[in-house]
Amino acid sequence: MSILVDKNTRLLVQGITGNEGLFHTQQMLAYGTKVVAGVTPGKGGEWVLDGKVPVFDSCRAALDATGANASVIFVPARFAPDAMFEAADAGFPLIVCITEGIPVQDMMRVCEYLDQKQVRLIGPNCPGLLTPGEAQVGIIPGDIVIPGEVGVVSRSGTLTYEVLYALKENKLGATTCVGIGGDPINGTNFIDVLGMFEDDPHTEKVVMIGEIGGTDEEKAAQFIASQMTKPVVAFIAGQTAPPGKRMGHAGAIIEGGAGTATDKVKALEAAGVRVAKHPEEIPSLLE
Repeated sequence: MSILVDKNTRLLVQGITGNEGLFHTQQMLAYGTKVVAGVTPGKGGEWVLDGKVPVFDSCRAALDATGANASVIFVPARFAPDAMFEAADAGFPLIVCITEGIPVQDMMRVCEYLDQKQVRLIGPNCPGLLTPGEAQVGIIPGDIVIPGEVGVVSRSGTLTYEVLYALKENKLGATTCVGIGGDPINGTNFIDVLGMFEDDPHTEKVVMIGEIGGTDEEKAAQFIASQMTKPVVAFIAGQTAPPGKRMGHAGAIIEGGAGTATDKVKALEAAGVRVAKHPEEIPSLLE
């Protein structure tokens, strides 16, 4: 069992003819993901990767021709908002936006529109999704994780990889790994994913990877305390960050004393979450 993506996912790649889109499409295909179409305006009718994937001019044309049910976006930041609008208008229920550097105001407009359409957005500025053995949607390497019973949700791409590899080294696998992205405005938050893992019968434990800045982790702690029955282990990046310094993601900004690592760790521990001091501790805390 999994959440969001599985062997039935039929994927469209927006920006498939660009360098990043083409490279990661090849990786996703090699993993076994059903990449059924790509979109690059003006290049409809072409095929890429030795005739494996057809290219369309629009999301609507791709969906009508292939039955695609999820889109992943590898489009430059200035075009990414329109790409998300287009996918939503075409009827895609799931959009994963890998693109970084999208202005906050643009994302506020996008998220409001997608909420009205009841479209699930993962990202932007995220590594995407991976359900081991079933589907890779984005840029999470497929060889660092094995199927298992642990759900993983993370704000940090690089730490996601580190934790998944640590789990694999300790013979612990994942149901699905969700990289929600580190921007201040994103489509899916910790609470959204924690709720999905709580409802998934095959997810028995959850790993949550947060970082300094914002209050998402504190809100997640309240949700865990009141709504979750499954054990949660967490790690907060930036525990050694100097006060007042901006670190990493655009979302990792501490303002007015809120969003410090200490605050987040206290809130999570009060909710019964075991918080690792280092990512390598997570497997032992799950045992």
